[in-house]
Amino acid sequence: MPKTSFDDLLEAGAHFGHLKRKWNPNIAPYVFGEKNGIHIIDLNKTLLKLDEASNALKQIAKSGRTILFVATKKQAKHIIVEKLKEINMPCVTERWTGGMLTNFATIRRSVRKMSDMNKMATDGTLDTLSKKEKLQLSRQREKLEHQLGTIANMTRLPAAVFVVDITKEHIAISEARKLNIPTFAIVDTNSDPNRVDFAIPANDDSSTSISVIIDTVCQAIKEGLEERKETQIINKTSDKKEELAGAEATDEESTEDEAMESIEASADEDREVKPATETDKMAKSGKDKKLPPRRPIRK
Repeated sequence: MPKTSFDDLLEAGAHFGHLKRKWNPNIAPYVFGEKNGIHIIDLNKTLLKLDEASNALKQIAKSGRTILFVATKKQAKHIIVEKLKEINMPCVTERWTGGMLTNFATIRRSVRKMSDMNKMATDGTLDTLSKKEKLQLSRQREKLEHQLGTIANMTRLPAAVFVVDITKEHIAISEARKLNIPTFAIVDTNSDPNRVDFAIPANDDSSTSISVIIDTVCQAIKEGLEERKETQIINKTSDKKEELAGAEATDEESTEDEAMESIEASADEDREVKPATETDKMAKSGKDKKLPPRRPIRK
């Protein structure tokens, strides 16, 4: 798994926190010090937490489950969209719709409605409607596409949620916690790291810092997906080998049965063709010969 170095995080500015007066006391274990009224994050602990989160996400991806990324900040949304193209994971880069996780059934109905509208536009049924109906449907479809277009392929609840800036995305964190979904997040000095399961202390306002961390996480997920493919290929080959071995065993048993049947048939033929011996003739003559009548005994 690719590891991000200390220098990479330092050059990206991941060590810069918020002003001292805006800090959250629960972030104190990850704060290295203070300079010019700004907290400095301990990058050694950032590396440790980043490795833990990457390993956990790799195992989730290896099991074939989905990871939802949430980043509606201007600094993060374009980075998330570009990085997730390789691993094909859903993301939310616009406003978080309330109930996207806790009311997932309703969200799925909206997604199906959006897909039906797209079909209407492609097969030509939209042209049969009036101008007013067509305008209403197009506006409704654009709105749904804007809000739910990035999660259209998510058919079930995600196995994990990765968030950039948990203070801004507090609704997503609270919904994931209600459903006991593991949460991963980039946590700055103004946030509480105890609200998520895997907190990565780093600067969540810098696009370079977000890019370095997201790149590391996506590489770990990509490795997990590749390992899953390899294991599936190995399992298929082993299943084919077992099927071939079973077929060979059945063929051997059938050939043995045929050989035994042919041997028994030849033995029966030998018995029928074999000439009668003298003992057989004597036995037959003894059976056919009638004994003389028995005389009564005189007293």
